[in-house]
Amino acid sequence: MPAAVSNEERLFSLVLALLATETGLTKADILSSVQGYRQRYRPNGGNASLERQFERDKEDIRDLGVPLESIELPADQGAVQYTRYRIPKGEYDLPADVTFTPQEIALLDLAALAWREGSLSGESRRALLKLRSLGIESEEPLIGFAPRLRARDAAFDPLRAAIEHRHVVVFGYLKPGEDRVRKRRLAPLALVQFGGRWHVHGTDLGAGARRTFLLSRIAGAVEETAEAFDAPDGEPAEEALAGLTEVFAANRALLELEPDTDAAARLGSRGEAAGEGLVAVHYSDLALFADDVAAFGPEVLVLEPAELVAAVRERLAAVAAAHGGVDG
Repeated sequence: MPAAVSNEERLFSLVLALLATETGLTKADILSSVQGYRQRYRPNGGNASLERQFERDKEDIRDLGVPLESIELPADQGAVQYTRYRIPKGEYDLPADVTFTPQEIALLDLAALAWREGSLSGESRRALLKLRSLGIESEEPLIGFAPRLRARDAAFDPLRAAIEHRHVVVFGYLKPGEDRVRKRRLAPLALVQFGGRWHVHGTDLGAGARRTFLLSRIAGAVEETAEAFDAPDGEPAEEALAGLTEVFAANRALLELEPDTDAAARLGSRGEAAGEGLVAVHYSDLALFADDVAAFGPEVLVLEPAELVAAVRERLAAVAAAHGGVDG
């Protein structure tokens, strides 16, 4: 059995083949000769799954911005099997004033490795594919280690797809302090990261207003519906970030930190000095910030606001109760 050919290698081989031809290649030419297809091609028929793979690969190539052309001769109109495909090299080349140094290519390679999981893995691989197909590769060694970045929230990919398709989504959402998941119908407009957490911003169709939801509070799967919506004017991502920044600036906690502790190092770096052993820290979400503060235990004392004091006490009491209470 021939060794499996990766998606990247198959796409790379397809791009090179379509760049190399001036007159174009038919589907049969491609499936029977290009690396990644020919290994599974059956000369006597039975290539339906391979043809579907080719159709998906064409879309992936076009997603790269590659000018993939379909050519039909007048005598062959309507005869799909005679359609020829090619990539005009002059339209595909990078602009003459765009060049990359070996160090820049090495950094692009490293960035692609970092995003080998999560939401951007496909885009990073495709970007490198385009560079490779243009003959742009780096021989610079990547010294050290490659970081790995992930979009951990399962809701990220289906929300991103719905934003691209302009389709309404339905999901369950659990607000802090509530024990019942509520269904939300959202026209999603943007995914933004703020304070190290991902949020989705859009029009809450139930409330008839713009809302921003924290992805980690989405309960269950995100369902993309067939209901379409029109893109609004303006920049939704900037609107979402502006709103989150406003909330962050309005919420201020006064904390007393035990010197030379983990709390002093971590929470102290997030705020500004407000007196002897005191630090003022801004936050955008009371429940999440209360989780963070409570995790430091006796190393931090919350002085204000009262809502945060109560939330931290509630969490510490729950920990004590879970461990059978405390002595004395």
